[in-house]
Amino acid sequence: MKTPSLSHLRPSDYMNVYEPSEDTFLLLDALEAEADAGLLKDATVCLEVGSGSGCVSAFVGMLLKTCVLLATDINPHATSASLQTGIKNNVHIDPVLSHFASAFGSRLAGNVDLLIFNPPYVVTPSDEVGSNGIEAAWAGGVDGMEVTSKFLPLVNDLLSANGLFYLVTVRENKPLEIMREMRDTYGLFAKVVLTRRAGIEGLAIVRFSRTEI
Repeated sequence: MKTPSLSHLRPSDYMNVYEPSEDTFLLLDALEAEADAGLLKDATVCLEVGSGSGCVSAFVGMLLKTCVLLATDINPHATSASLQTGIKNNVHIDPVLSHFASAFGSRLAGNVDLLIFNPPYVVTPSDEVGSNGIEAAWAGGVDGMEVTSKFLPLVNDLLSANGLFYLVTVRENKPLEIMREMRDTYGLFAKVVLTRRAGIEGLAIVRFSRTEI
């Protein structure tokens, strides 16, 4: 599957929106492999949290033709870019300016079949966390987990009965601890589906599900 076209985005756009990088492409590879294995065939509602350029949501739309694509971001430049990327690639994306999925209230509870989060995972000082600008794309605070740790408790309520959640992590995030906590606290099974080294980063895509796959 081709990577979605981002030719409509200019260098100046990437001053405000995260430019797809190795973590993005690893996530695309993981999602394509999961789709090829038939794991995403029944997904009808997809929510990407932190959509940035819209590259991932557009890719999902190209993979899953009938899936409703919801995309949230706290950066208004990102929601605009996601909309444009959908249009450019003939994929309908509904971008919403929102902190996580808060804009939807309880409407998505138990209805998300495919949940995707490429969080700000870089270890940074805590005071860099929480902006609604480009810094929000990478500043993760202590262990790179200050944002992710606030989102993880929401996952169980969002996922449908057969829903799958894909999370991008780096080694500093202690993914094995995340996997154990999600199993112990919410009964969600976890599996590392793809890994890759990008410079000094040890990237991993972790899948969470209600049943063991």
